Amino acid sequence: MKIVDAQNKELMAVSALTRDGNSLVIKGKIFGTMPMTAKLSPEEARKALKLLNFKLVWFLITFLFRKTPPKGEKK
Repeated sequence: MKIVDAQNKELMAVSALTRDGNSLVIKGKIFGTMPMTAKLSPEEARKALKLLNFKLVWFLITFLFRKTPPKGEKK
């Protein structure tokens, strides 16, 4: 999985999602070269849920079924 910025430049390539106790571990490379391991705690995940509203929840539910727009096109 790749995470890109507003100009479609790669910020992070995620290579694995694993579990370490009660944390979600995200492994990958930042900017294509720098290895990184990040941990997401349950407390921080709950904080992220507070950022959601109904429209965003609906978008996330339908997200996997949407087409990717051509590069350069914004929606």
